[in-house]
Amino acid sequence: MSEVVPFRIETSEEQLADLRSRLRRTRWPDAETVDDWSQGVPLRYLKELCGYWADGYDWRATERRLNALPQFRTVIDGVGVHFLHVRSPRPDALPLLVTHGWPGSVVEFLKVIGPLSDPAAYGGDASDAFHVVCPSLPGYGYSDKPERPGWGVQRIADAWAVLMERLGYERYGALGHDWGTSVSTLLAQRAPGHVAGIHLVPPLAAPDPATFDDLTEAERAALADLERAREHESGYSGQMGTRPQTLGYGLADSPAGLCAWIVEKFRAWSDCDGHPENVFTRDELLDNVMLYWLPGTAASAARLYWESIREVSEWFTASTTDTVTVPTGCSVFPREVPRPSRRWAARRFTDIRHWSEPDRGGHFAAMERPDVLVEEVRRFFRHVR
Repeated sequence: MSEVVPFRIETSEEQLADLRSRLRRTRWPDAETVDDWSQGVPLRYLKELCGYWADGYDWRATERRLNALPQFRTVIDGVGVHFLHVRSPRPDALPLLVTHGWPGSVVEFLKVIGPLSDPAAYGGDASDAFHVVCPSLPGYGYSDKPERPGWGVQRIADAWAVLMERLGYERYGALGHDWGTSVSTLLAQRAPGHVAGIHLVPPLAAPDPATFDDLTEAERAALADLERAREHESGYSGQMGTRPQTLGYGLADSPAGLCAWIVEKFRAWSDCDGHPENVFTRDELLDNVMLYWLPGTAASAARLYWESIREVSEWFTASTTDTVTVPTGCSVFPREVPRPSRRWAARRFTDIRHWSEPDRGGHFAAMERPDVLVEEVRRFFRHVR
């Protein structure tokens, strides 16, 4: 059960033909009654995107890109875990565990894996090299779908500790965003003797009421955005956190529905000036959607919200009482929500070695600002190598 076996993505022509057929036979709703995205993805745009998906998009090119990277699977706690494992040409590189979230996947990190694992080949300093381990969360991508409840962020953190031990890594760093932020934080709490440091994009820490009489302008904006997100951006979380199975029927059956469900967040959470294709190419958007469509993970991925979103949302909105003593690096991009201030975060993360607030970027930093994220990660881990 502890065997690590090579893995390749092998998509049949039948799967691709079925996808194209479903896209062409989509039963479209009527158009929105507004001229913006306030009711969701506009009909005209989604028709254009899905038309390209059916008749112009080349999955085989992305499949080749992924299969050019070393991929593996191993069974941990009864669940098969898929992961990329890109070893640096520098033998003494620091192992780095990279964890994605929803609605992301391992394809989010394709722009940063090369510079992180082989910095010299990208004009960087070879001493900044990492052995990159990038797993798909249980229920996501080509990892197994858990068949029983209980796979919340704590259990995933424990599984990641087993994965790194199984790969022979005694000491390593962790990088995470979205769900990966919580998993990396918990890993630091549960295996502090093995985790050299964690880089969080962003750290999760609740606003500190003791500062409310002396808020900075940035803190006021962060609180306002938290309230705006609660009022206008949290419907997806409420649905997945309470009835993921009901949602899954539609998303598993309709590629257009799945595309809208995911792409809407790439627009809402990125620094894209109103349109996702100002930041992401159509291929990049669809590459990520395919990691949900092909393995059929719409429902299983959503179940992580059912397992953990209530607890995690408390950590960045209401109350944070635990502490993290492992050295921590933090990157807080301006279009991210939440955006804790350093003094809020320092109450939970007691050893912040690097804090940065880049001038541009949003939730999907590895895709939006890959060069910036790579430099952020390098700068932090220089403190703990």
